[in-house]
Amino acid sequence: MALVPTTAAADTQLIAEVDMGSDVSVPTVRATVVQASTIFYDTPATLDKAERLLAEAAGFGSQLVVFPEAFVGGYPRGSNFGVSIGNRTPKGKEEFRKYHAAAIDVPGPEVDRLAAMAGKYRVHLVMGVIERDGYTLYCTVLFFDPQGRYLGKHRKVMPTALERIIWGFGDGSTIPVFETSIGKIGAAICWENRMPLLRTAMYAKGIEIYCAPTADSRDTWQASMTHIALEGGCFVLSANQFCRRKDYPPPPDYVFSGTEEELSPDSVVCAGGSVIISPSGTILAGPNYDGEALISADLDLGDIARAKFDFDVVGHYARPEVLSLVVRDHPTTPVTFTSATAKTEDSCKN
Repeated sequence: MALVPTTAAADTQLIAEVDMGSDVSVPTVRATVVQASTIFYDTPATLDKAERLLAEAAGFGSQLVVFPEAFVGGYPRGSNFGVSIGNRTPKGKEEFRKYHAAAIDVPGPEVDRLAAMAGKYRVHLVMGVIERDGYTLYCTVLFFDPQGRYLGKHRKVMPTALERIIWGFGDGSTIPVFETSIGKIGAAICWENRMPLLRTAMYAKGIEIYCAPTADSRDTWQASMTHIALEGGCFVLSANQFCRRKDYPPPPDYVFSGTEEELSPDSVVCAGGSVIISPSGTILAGPNYDGEALISADLDLGDIARAKFDFDVVGHYARPEVLSLVVRDHPTTPVTFTSATAKTEDSCKN
């Protein structure tokens, strides 16, 4: 393993676990997964940190940079927002107000800044954010191209456990796979990666570089990532935060429910485990559990065809006459105004 110290941030390592030399006759993509912590409740500072990390990765030659789940806006690990069945406390409601304030509108000024970063450093950028849509929040991934264009978003379709009290549910209209100059890119967030029908929908869209921002640092996560790479015949890039207790506000402003008394400022509350895996199931870089890091590998895109020769889950290994999937990929809205629909129909006629 080659370990290259960073120069832009003293607490961040740059790790490459493959030979970064490449055969020019084979198309390759240099990719980086970012393992770093949000600056909680401080979105401008988090964006500044994101730019420093992005600049560092770009300086290493990365063409694709993937950030963790909820990097902008924050993953509220340990918080219960004052909720019990039948009751919500005033303190918990105030926590939600602050969390809502740290989220971002899509589109909005923070999205514009992220797009400008992607354009400035000429990289494909995949960024985990907390999206604010009115007073409902979504755990979302945003996609940007090296020309500084916002491509679109994926909203997490199924928040896990207590996440469901603070995040809304994405619908089938935000399960994109984008065709880019470096391959077809999409994302699924954390435990929705365990949903076989969601994965199948993404395979059917031809995903080649499968991004998996997460908040799960357990050993079992690695098995899921390897399985997806093998199942989909795609590269899997999983980015997680590395966080210590001191990366969150101190008590009593922020409390890790049930464990606060056991934690010191340096206690690790999320150990990372970010990883890059090839379509053959080979680990190319990571998993890293040591601290904040930029974890990079060269992706040999020829590996996709080699893997699909063995197993193409929605191609020669499919049995659509026996098993098939229908995806409802239209937007779902709670209210539809007939006058707006009529105006749209009239404009189409004209």
